[in-house]
Amino acid sequence: MTASYDVVIVGGGLVGASLACALAPLGIRTALLEAVPFKAESQPSYDDRTLALSASSCRILSGLGLWESLKENATAIREIQVREYRRPGRVIMDPEELGLDRFGHVVEARVFGAAIVARLSRLENLDFMCPAKVTAVHTAEDQVRVEFQDGDGQREIHARLLVGADGAQSFIRETLGIVSEKYDYGQTAVICNVTPEQHHHGRAFECFTRTGPFAVMPHVNGRCGLIWCVSSDSASEMMGMPDAQFLRQAQERFGNHLGRFLKMGRRSSYPLRLVRALEDVRPRALILGNAAHAIHPVGAQGFNLGLRDVAVLAELLAEEFRKGESADPGRTSVLEEYSRWRKRDHDGTVAYSDGLARIYSNPAPLARAARTAGLLAHAFIPSIRRQLAIRAMGYRGRISRLAAGETL
Repeated sequence: MTASYDVVIVGGGLVGASLACALAPLGIRTALLEAVPFKAESQPSYDDRTLALSASSCRILSGLGLWESLKENATAIREIQVREYRRPGRVIMDPEELGLDRFGHVVEARVFGAAIVARLSRLENLDFMCPAKVTAVHTAEDQVRVEFQDGDGQREIHARLLVGADGAQSFIRETLGIVSEKYDYGQTAVICNVTPEQHHHGRAFECFTRTGPFAVMPHVNGRCGLIWCVSSDSASEMMGMPDAQFLRQAQERFGNHLGRFLKMGRRSSYPLRLVRALEDVRPRALILGNAAHAIHPVGAQGFNLGLRDVAVLAELLAEEFRKGESADPGRTSVLEEYSRWRKRDHDGTVAYSDGLARIYSNPAPLARAARTAGLLAHAFIPSIRRQLAIRAMGYRGRISRLAAGETL
């Protein structure tokens, strides 16, 4: 007999696993399928990247039962400094301008992975299938059929709603025939942990350069996460560079804001591309997270945007299941409401990150002048600075219950 579920989630990375944590406690029978063996050390989403979590994201994670496991290894962002490399002007954003004591927190993706693995193992109403590679999807009027391969060979399950959370190269998106726009920035992010001479005291730094942002984010024990966007042509050279030389060049790019960089951890890299689906729903199916919108890391909005997807979908499905036996998570009206609700946030966040990435890589004199004027305006006009901070914290359009700190 083929197993049947209310919801099947394809993709057990950051966003897909977070959605499973949101749905299972609501009594929604959920299957989570992940192709890569699910260990914090090997799952691609749970690498050395630094996750800058906005205040609304921290509230969402609290509602999912994850924040308690994360907060001991989370570092508060108490100030953000933004500048352009070798250009005048600097913006200092202070959370006190918004009546807060912090903008959010920084957590390593690997730490997040360990917390979510532990959380998934304790959930009822969840069947976690891994490794399980989806090979085909068939949608009908009242259900979706998902075929996949695991250790027992070819299998299939049925569900009333399929959620594709399988990343920028989404098999689900392609199988559903959802068209996406793609743009290669010609940049690669090189990331590692560094230990500076001086304590960061919760300060985050972002410096815009011709090859993309150079960011230094606060970590626990005085360490920092370094995200250095370089041209893709030079990425292999940067990855193979001796540690001492890499630190010298990073120091030259960053300056002495935290004294000298004393040592560094393992480097890793990933190419930067925009992938944006032109639609996010189909009958009995939707896509979210990077499957719907993989964006440039400038402004650190990618995972935050995906978490807001999770919060909205969980709220709509919670409302649907309050109907009792008549509940249907794949109902067209539910999917259309999700798409309408998320459109403003998607459009605005993608436009914001893509616009910043492009204007700061534009060498034209007029573009340079506009960048300098923009930085100075943000530095001296508090209302503009507040708008930038509000956008960075994830407050755009209608706010979900979880993002507002309420329960489902």
